[in-house]
Amino acid sequence: MSEENTLNKNRNHNLRLEVNNKEYRDYYQELNLDSENRKRLLTNASKMGIQFLESLKLQRAFPSKEDLEKLKGFIEPIPDGPSDPELTLWMLNEIGSKGTVANAGGRYFGFVIGGSNPVSLAANWLASSWDQNSGLEVTSPVGATLEKVCSSWLSEILPVSKGAVAGFVTGVTVANFCGLAAARHSILMKQGWDVQAQGLFGAPEIKVVISEDAHGSLLKALSLVGFGRDRVIKVPVDQQGKMIVEKFPKDIDDKTIVCLQAGNVNTGAFDPASEIIPFAKSKDAWVHVDGAFGLWAGVSQKKSYLTEGYELADSWATDAHKWLNVPYDSGIVLCKHPDDLRTAMSMEGSYLDQSGSRIPYQYTPELSRRARAVEIWAALHSLGRKGVADLIDRTSAYAEKFASRLKESGFTILNNVVINQVLVSFGSSELNEKIISEIQNEGTCWVGGSKWNGNTVMRISVSSWATTAEDVEKSINVIIKIADKYSKLI
Repeated sequence: MSEENTLNKNRNHNLRLEVNNKEYRDYYQELNLDSENRKRLLTNASKMGIQFLESLKLQRAFPSKEDLEKLKGFIEPIPDGPSDPELTLWMLNEIGSKGTVANAGGRYFGFVIGGSNPVSLAANWLASSWDQNSGLEVTSPVGATLEKVCSSWLSEILPVSKGAVAGFVTGVTVANFCGLAAARHSILMKQGWDVQAQGLFGAPEIKVVISEDAHGSLLKALSLVGFGRDRVIKVPVDQQGKMIVEKFPKDIDDKTIVCLQAGNVNTGAFDPASEIIPFAKSKDAWVHVDGAFGLWAGVSQKKSYLTEGYELADSWATDAHKWLNVPYDSGIVLCKHPDDLRTAMSMEGSYLDQSGSRIPYQYTPELSRRARAVEIWAALHSLGRKGVADLIDRTSAYAEKFASRLKESGFTILNNVVINQVLVSFGSSELNEKIISEIQNEGTCWVGGSKWNGNTVMRISVSSWATTAEDVEKSINVIIKIADKYSKLI
C-alpha cells in the first residue's frame, strides 16, 4: 500500500471514530432498515443539499487546488467492516461538496451545461425516493403516464412533427443513436432487409450526409449504429458553421440519411433546414436533426425563426439537461414514425408484461432505467410554454450582453450571437489560452476554451436559469480585467 493510501486510511479511520464509536452488531437492521435512522439520514442529506445550493453565490465556479487535494480523502481500500451511514454521508458532504463544479450556480458558462431549476431538482429527489424502474408500465405506471404526457407536450412546443413520439434517454448521444437506428430500420426495411434480424453484413448500402462541423456526439452515434465516422459525406460550412446549401450533394436518394444541426456548439448557428429538408424529402431521404440545445429555440417567439423548417424532419435529438435545466442525465429522441423507432429499439422476452398504452422500453435502448420523464414533466408543468420561452430569451439576452461589452472593450467576437453562445478572441491562441486559464483560476466564473478555424478561442455558453444580470456583470468585469492585464504584457 502506498504512503498516500496509508495516510488516507488512517485519516478516514479516525473520522469513523469521531462520528460513531458504536459496535456494528446488526448493521442492516440497526442502520439501514430502522425507520428513525432512515428519516434522520435522509433529513440530513436534504439539509446538506439545501445548504450547498445556498452557498453557491459565494462559492468558486471551480474547486480550488486545496479542495481538489481534499478529494484524496476518498482514496482508500474498501473498508473491512460496515461504516455508519452518517459517516458516509458526512464524508460526501465535507469532502465531495467542495470538489464540485458549481454549474448549479449562475456563473458557470462552460460547455453547454445548464443548472437544475428548483422544481426539477425537487422532482428528482422525489423520483429517487420512488426508485421506479420505468422500463414497463407494469413496473411504473406513473413513469409510463408521465412519459406519454411529456411526449405529447414536447411535440407541441418543439419544432418537430406534431404527434411525434418521444423516448427518454441519457443524453443527446444516445438520442442521436436512436434516431439513426430508426432511420436505418426504415430505409433497409423498404429494401426488403430486416436489420434487426440480419444485421448489417450484406445489407444494402446507406449514404449518410452530415455537416463538416458536426458535433462529435453525432459522429459517435454514427459509429455506434454501424455507419462509421469516416465514410460519411461532409457538406462544407460557412464562417458560422452552417451548411452551405450550394455545396449540398444532389445525388441523394431513398437510401440516404441527412443529418442537420440545430445550434452549432461553438457559434449557435443553425443549418438552413427550410432549404435543405424539402429537397431531401423530394428524394425520399430520411432527415435527422441533432438539436442538443438549439432545438429549444423553437419554443421562443423571438428565436423560432432559427428553427423554421426543422419540423419537416423525420427524427430529432435533444437534451433536457441543457437548456430546459433538468438534472443530469436527461436526453430526448423524437420520431415522426413511431413504428420505426419502436422496431429499431425492439427486444425479445416472453416474460415481459407488454400491457398498457405506453411501454417505455420500446422507445429507448435500455430496458431497466430511471424515470427521467418525472423531472421533465415537472419543468414543463411548472414553467409552461411561456416560462420555457422566457428561459431561452433571458439566457440569450445575457449572451448578447457578454458579446457587446467584450466587443466595446476591444476584443473580437467571432460569431453572430443568435442564441446563447459567444466566441471570443483576445489575440493569438497562446494569449487566449493564458487568459482562459487565469479566468478559471480566479474562480469568479468558469468559461471554457474551444477550437475555431484552427485557433484556440474562449467560448461562453449561458445556459442556466440561475444566471442573473448581477452574475453576468460580475463575470464580464473579471474577464475584462484579466484580459486587459495579459494584453498589456504582450
